[in-house]
Amino acid sequence: MSLKQTMTVYETMDSAYVNGEAIKKLFHDYPEVTVTTQTVNGEEGSTDFVKILVPGKNGKSSGGSAPTFGIIGRLGGIGARPSRIGLVSDADGAIAAVASALKLAQMQLNGDVLAGDVIISTHICPDAPTQPHEPVDFMGSPVDILTMNEYEVIPEMEAILSIDTTKGNRIINHKGIAISPTVKEGYILRISEDLLRIMEMTTGKLPVTFPITLQDITPYGNDLFHVNSILQPSVATNAPVVGVAITAESAVPGCGTGASHETDIALAVKFAVEVAKEFTNGVTQFYDEAEFAHILSRYGSMKIFQTMGLDSGK
Repeated sequence: MSLKQTMTVYETMDSAYVNGEAIKKLFHDYPEVTVTTQTVNGEEGSTDFVKILVPGKNGKSSGGSAPTFGIIGRLGGIGARPSRIGLVSDADGAIAAVASALKLAQMQLNGDVLAGDVIISTHICPDAPTQPHEPVDFMGSPVDILTMNEYEVIPEMEAILSIDTTKGNRIINHKGIAISPTVKEGYILRISEDLLRIMEMTTGKLPVTFPITLQDITPYGNDLFHVNSILQPSVATNAPVVGVAITAESAVPGCGTGASHETDIALAVKFAVEVAKEFTNGVTQFYDEAEFAHILSRYGSMKIFQTMGLDSGK
């Protein structure tokens, strides 16, 4: 179960005073887990980036060979103070990521150590700005996406789940979680059968997926529409990235308060933990390596979609 960890992290983050150090304290009783935090200033304030390493028994951090898994909690901010009081809907990704780390840390303390390392990253900002977006307003951030990717997309991550609140749209009308196709090096690949299987197992329901477009996997700032930032980590890595969307039936603004649902966040945590178990043990694959090689041989690189593209004046 992951509800206990979810509620613990939720209550910790539901504060005007929360920062990276408050998150670090959650892991005080887990000596094998390494937590680092760094404050970064931007044009509209500051945020604390948090990186958590839960080492595996055969993890590369200790000279082993098991794959390293990444979980990123993607968001603008966990709060929009002073214009909004309390935790905003956009905080779900950060809660899920930290709760996943807390669950993995507890498992390790209880003797259930994963084969490989798991690296979890997110950022903590209780007073982020908001920004206009259709159909509902988004949360902004004191730092830009490039800075987020710099601190959250860790080079050692060999596959990444990017968890993000994805409620401010009309393309998903399901309450719970949904996953995206795998994105790798500018390609939108088929949805992983392994991840669909794990989703069925952890939710007890048929899997739910959501559509993405080429615009969604290009960097922010190129004047194209993005459903949200859930797949922005894919522009900063060659590792396969899958978005885990925490969803709602209605369009909910990212800056809305009272809009987080603990059980839905806990579902994302449970899914992420099970994927971490299987990926670090070499059981689950995010994409078919042979098929990807075949695509590259036929159609070439699509890495241009990981960049700002051609000069608009040309």
